[in-house]
Order: sequence, then structure tokens, then C-alpha cells
Amino acid sequence: MRFNRPVSLAFGLFVSAASAMPAQAAGQLVGATEFTQILNNAELVGLAGQSGIQIDNQVTQIAHQVEQIQNQLRIYENMLQNTLKLPDEVWGQVEADLAQLQSIVGQGEGIAFSMGNVDDVLKQRFQSYSEFLENPLNGEDFSSAYQSWSETNRDTIAGTLRAANLTAEQFSSEEGTMEQLRSMSGTAAGQMQALQVGHQIASQQVAQMQKLRGLVSQQMTMMGTWYQSEQTLRDNAQAENEQFFGGNSGVSVGDESAFSPEW
Repeated sequence: MRFNRPVSLAFGLFVSAASAMPAQAAGQLVGATEFTQILNNAELVGLAGQSGIQIDNQVTQIAHQVEQIQNQLRIYENMLQNTLKLPDEVWGQVEADLAQLQSIVGQGEGIAFSMGNVDDVLKQRFQSYSEFLENPLNGEDFSSAYQSWSETNRDTIAGTLRAANLTAEQFSSEEGTMEQLRSMSGTAAGQMQALQVGHQIASQQVAQMQKLRGLVSQQMTMMGTWYQSEQTLRDNAQAENEQFFGGNSGVSVGDESAFSPEW
């Protein structure tokens, strides 16, 4: 994720604002509900910015993990083509990889929900943020964009499973996934089906994680631009106040000295 210099500076303010947070909160990814519980606006903005950077890195790591799973499943498919049936110890590795893939799908959904929640909370807390998003040159409804991403992701996976005469309900939990995989491991045809479905879902997740990372990066860039504009307005207002009240007002009091208000 690359920013131009002004946005990078604004992002530095994001992170520095988060420095006042408790160490425990700063050292871990923020849950979606925590944003609504933060009362201090500066802390909220700092935490949102820091979490966005962490999430961007997390999505990158997840994308790499999916690619590794995708490559490993392809290896298993090649192995199965040269044997009657994968031995139990190898199938155990298959099950572990597919379970990890299922977990990654859940992590992607959680990230989309959390970042959509950040967008909603900032809209509620800062009128200027909502106004910034309403400008077609600047804004986008990221909450809706993340929801759309999640729906597309779920629909794509469900379509892949339906094509293999499977249902999303069969893979909705870790226990259900393991049970289904064990039932498919009895024959070479069942193993190949599981591998092909897993490989197809992994391929889809590589593309979906790239889209998710693009959304996160776009949202962070927009937040940095908004924060920079807010800081510029505050700095200009402060400079005008200092210029008006800090210099010689030209008004004299009884001893002919210049009048300077004291607050």
C-alpha cells in the first residue's frame, strides 16, 4: 500500500494518535464491537488507522497462505492421478489444508465485517466524514462495499459446492467439514472431488483476497485524505485565532498601552 507524501503524513497522525491507547489494545487487532465502545474521538481515529494497517498486512498474509494451499492441493491431485487412492497419512494432510482454507474464508468475512463497521462508526461520530463520503470525487460507501464483497464470496463458494452436488451447510462448521471429508476419503473418486472443489475454492479466494486488500487500501487512503483535510482546517483556524488575538490589536487602554485580551 503506497501513499503520497501528504497522505503518509496524515497516516502518521493516525498512528501517533493511537499511542495513547492501552498497550493491550494497541498490540492486537481490534474487534468490530470495540470501535463502538471508544468514547474519545482522537483515540477512535488513531485506532481505526492502526487497525487498518494491521488488517492490510493480515490480508496479504492470508492471500499468501491461500496460494500455498492452492499449490499443495494441486500436488495432491497429481499424486492421486498416479495411485488408486491417497494413503491415510497423506489424506490427513489434505484434511488439514482444507480445514485451514475454511478458516481463511472465515477470517476474510471477519475482516470485511470489521472494516465495514469502522466506516459506520466514523460516519456516526464525525459529520465531516459523512460529508466527505458524499462527495462523488472522494467518497464511497465502504460499509456497503464490504457487504457486497461478503455476499459475492459466499455465493461463489455456494455455487462451487452446488456444482459438485454439495451444500454450504455441509461445510458450515469445522466438525461438519471434517465429517464430510472423511465420508469422501473412502474412494479415489471422492478424494478427487474433494481436492478439485478445494482447489477451485482456493483459486477463488486468491482473487477475493486481492479484491479485499484493494478495498482496505482504498479505504485507508480515503481516511488519510479526510483526516488531512480536517487537520488543515483546524490548523488554519488556529493560525487565524493566533494572528487576531496574539498581535497588536491597535486598541489603546488608559495608559496608552496596546490592548491584548487575556483568556
